[in-house]
Amino acid sequence: MSFTISPASRLQVVQEYYFSTKLKQIAALKASGIPVLNLGIGSPDLAPSDATIQALITSAQKKENHAYQGYQGILQLREAFAQFYDKQYQVALDPNSEILPLMGSKEGIMHIAMAYLEKGDITLIPNPGYPTYQAACALTGAEVQSYELSEANGWLPDLDALAKRDLSKVKIMWVNYPHMPTGAKADKAFFEKLRDFALAHSILLVNDNPYSFILNDEPISMLSIPGMKEVALELNSLSKSHNMAGWRIGAVMGKQEFLAPILTFKSNMDSGMFLPLQEAAVEALQADSAWFKQQNEIYSARQKVVFQLMDLLNCSYDPKQSGMFVWAKVPAEYANGYELSDKILTENAVFITPGGIFGSQGNDYIRTSLCAPISLFETASKRIKTQSNGIK
Repeated sequence: MSFTISPASRLQVVQEYYFSTKLKQIAALKASGIPVLNLGIGSPDLAPSDATIQALITSAQKKENHAYQGYQGILQLREAFAQFYDKQYQVALDPNSEILPLMGSKEGIMHIAMAYLEKGDITLIPNPGYPTYQAACALTGAEVQSYELSEANGWLPDLDALAKRDLSKVKIMWVNYPHMPTGAKADKAFFEKLRDFALAHSILLVNDNPYSFILNDEPISMLSIPGMKEVALELNSLSKSHNMAGWRIGAVMGKQEFLAPILTFKSNMDSGMFLPLQEAAVEALQADSAWFKQQNEIYSARQKVVFQLMDLLNCSYDPKQSGMFVWAKVPAEYANGYELSDKILTENAVFITPGGIFGSQGNDYIRTSLCAPISLFETASKRIKTQSNGIK
């Protein structure tokens, strides 16, 4: 005797994450003997600092460190985030009330959405943008509306055009600078205008800021703008900047009034972060400018080789873009980025992400990850340059 059980209707508003399905396809190709080069996913291939790893080991060896932990993270971790923000962004934060550690900033996106959004609310997400913004907000029952970004406008939102919309039910606007997937940066003048826009329309801003130290000479926190704390939260993460993606360590920063509902939701979702991870994160957050300089030298060398790969594909790009990806426009001979991505996967066994997965405004683009050694990019270039009838 058997029975069927239907999934919750809320799942109808989301799909399996693109990379989840694409990895299955790549795995199947590899299993059949095709040596696919995956240049799509932004998971750092570099390691955290030796001191960070040693801190994890030392803490994990203490038997008393394996118990449940508090929902707000240890004070030392909150103090480390506060010191990091003060040193790197010139932002003063109270570690007792303005910082909430998270198991990665992706968790924070869901927590913020669940804490603030419900049916009847509207939330604004960037197009193109990180797909999790749409998925997390849709799961709350809120209406998701996109705002278009374009190369012509430097991949910044047109706030004047947005102000002409009916914004009366908009509760949250998600922004992400430095921007993924385009690598565009925002300056203080833009953030000041964004602050005024949010105040005028009573909209909570959430800036997702995990890429600010990668190929970027002027890291900015949105919270450095005077008055921004009155209308904004900021997410940050050690995943990209400190090569700790699998460790799942991040934080949301903002005034206590905004953090309290998030903590209420979070406390019903987990039982605290593993203490050795927190203590290792404290060490990681003490990284000085030499650490970021070393990482950026590696990414810069990789970026140059990827630019050569884009030249080979006749794609155009902004050589000043930041972050751990290269965002490039496909030539006119292709209908969209999907077509070019599928072509080189089929013909050359090289996978590059089609920009359309980030929204319709990305349809004419592809995104290449810098999270691979130079030799891999060189191999990809050789395949594309020399192969016309399959892999050689």
